[in-house]
Amino acid sequence: QVQLVESGGDLVQPGGSLTLSCAASGSIFSVTAMRWYRQAPGKQRELVAGITTGGDTNYADPVKGRFTISRDTTQNTVYLQMNSLKPEDTAVYYCNYQTRPMPTILYDYWGRGTQVTVSS
Repeated sequence: QVQLVESGGDLVQPGGSLTLSCAASGSIFSVTAMRWYRQAPGKQRELVAGITTGGDTNYADPVKGRFTISRDTTQNTVYLQMNSLKPEDTAVYYCNYQTRPMPTILYDYWGRGTQVTVSS
């Protein structure tokens, strides 16, 4: 069974840095993109960053210039480097793997989240 496990969440001070990782266990095929989402208390889940298997990246405006998404060569581990953290970055961060098992079918795998808290 495919499982995504996030790690690296912690309590950090404003301006600090943190790196999240997401490791996929089990067999996973036809990955097209890896993404990080986050959900703050009382807020909807939002896309933070994404990277395709081709290496193209995109970022939400609030994190541009501060966060960097990357992946390993096997495409089964995705990272999120977070710099200059702000209190508003506080959220549960979720890993997402998008797969295309068939040309017209997309299927997403989700991790269970890791808590990031930015506070003095």
